[in-house]
This record gives sequence, C-alpha cells and structure tokens, in this order.
Amino acid sequence: MKAAYYARFGGAELLNVGDLPEPELAPGEVLIRVRAAGVNPVDWKIRQGQLKAVLPYAFPIIPGWDAAGEVAAVGEGVKGLAPGMRVMACTKKPLVQWGACAEYVTVPAAAAIHTPQSLDDTQAAALPVAGLTAWQALRDFARIEAGQTVLIHGAAGGVGSLAVGIARERGASVIGTASPANGDYLRELGADSVIDYGAPDLKAGVLAVAPEGVDMVLDTIGGETLELSYALVKAGGTLVSLCDQPDHDQCAHKDLAATRLSVRPDGGQLAELAGLVASGAVSLPEIETLPLERIAEAHRRSEAGHVRGKLVLTIS
Repeated sequence: MKAAYYARFGGAELLNVGDLPEPELAPGEVLIRVRAAGVNPVDWKIRQGQLKAVLPYAFPIIPGWDAAGEVAAVGEGVKGLAPGMRVMACTKKPLVQWGACAEYVTVPAAAAIHTPQSLDDTQAAALPVAGLTAWQALRDFARIEAGQTVLIHGAAGGVGSLAVGIARERGASVIGTASPANGDYLRELGADSVIDYGAPDLKAGVLAVAPEGVDMVLDTIGGETLELSYALVKAGGTLVSLCDQPDHDQCAHKDLAATRLSVRPDGGQLAELAGLVASGAVSLPEIETLPLERIAEAHRRSEAGHVRGKLVLTIS
C-alpha cells in the first residue's frame, strides 16, 4: 500500500511516501481504506522525538491519527460495520507505528463511526483528533455549562476552532486569543470576543472582558501562555493544557481543577460531535487539502504554528 512514513526521529525531510505492507486485521478491528487523513501538531511532535518517553513506538512510523474513508474489511466479531460503509475514526493506538497517512489503517471497531451523509471525507478527516480533544477538555473534564465563560488560547487552530463551537453549543461565552487576521474567522465560528495574542498586555485584555476571570482556560500553546493563564481563571475554575503539565502549586492556590490532556479515541463522543456538525450546531474548522505526497510541507506548516483550522491530506 502507499504510505507516508519515516524510519528515525528528526525533521520533515525524513518523511517518505512509498510502499509498505498493509496492516494485519485483528479480531474486533476494521480495516479502513483511507481517503483523507488529518494533520495535527502531535504528528510532528512524535516525528521529532518529543514524545518518545511517553508514547511507545516502533519504526517505521506512519503518522496520522485522523482517518476518513470506507470499510475495506472487518475482523472477527465486528457487528454494525461492513465493507463499503463510509466511516471516520481517531486511529490513535497504544503503540505508535501504523497511522492514518496511508491507503489502509486498522482501528478497533468501537473507534470507527458511520460518516454522516452531509460530510465528505475531507470534512470527516478534520474532526476526530481536534474534535475529540476539544470535547474531552470542555465537556468531559470541565463540564462546561450555559452562562460560563471559556478562554481558548490559539483559538484559530484545529482544536481551538472546534472548541469555540462546542462551547457555544453548550451555551457558554467564548473569548479566543489569535492573530488579528483570524478575528473575523473566529467570530463567524461563534466567539464573543477575540483578543490579539501578541498584544502587550494580554492579561488586561482578557480581564477587560471578564473582570472576575473566566471559568475555564483551554491552552493549546503552552509556555508563557500557560503561566499567564493562572491569573485569568476564577478560583475553583478549570484549566486544560494540551502542551505542558499545569503547575500543582499554582493550581492548589486557587483550587483549580487542571490537567494536561491527551486525546483518547471514543466512537460515542465522535458520533455525537459529528451529529452536531452535520446539523449545523457546531461549525467545521476551515480546511485546506494537500495530496499525501506533500506531507512534508504540511508538517512544516503545522510546525510553524500559523495554520488556520485544519490541514487534511487526500489519498488517492
């Protein structure tokens, strides 16, 4: 099968597109013929070796945890899915090796869902990782409710874009930080306020909108942005970081519920999110497509940190 892969950790130049054996189908799994695969920051962080201490791996590694296409085969014991059905899935597994940037990928049947008819494969591939990350941060961990205020750092990215819609669907107000060029984009997604993350006093800008602080911060950036966030959350509020482990002492001082979140596959959650997107209750992020052969370019652009919405690779 055609696949993108690399045989050691390092830069985007190590990515190859060539032939690898098809993955073996185990009982309880489905084999997906992948038509589109999403690109996420975790892909290049794994490739660089940043996560080798926490994610078991084996070479060669096919990157990618977002897949959309159709069922090619089902393993023993699988019910409700059959060859030819259009599906989408988060393909994250305990061992990092056989990812979605290939003609075929296997996933546990519980992780794969029917793709809503109104979504094409490119749109479906934009949802699993970014959407489940936002869902698990806002709905599972923070349990966001109507009337609360959510601050999303890096709101124009894939996770941030979907988090805006998920928070708004729950009835929360949204403050997003982004570059000025992404202000209109975020307001169209439902953000109530957009603040330039490069402003000299970001803290003052947020507190001007939410003088008592926000109920939750979703930080997709880390570093200094996370450090700033402790002062922006109300006592007893919630902080979710996608990059760095929150500081225990600072969280304890304000009685914050805090975590560093790593996405987990969940077919039930993905089906609910896909339904909200299909109904128009949550908007898709902006999507740009590239062929699989340009995966190195996609990784470099994601590394640069200025992608609006999602990059999706098409596989023919």
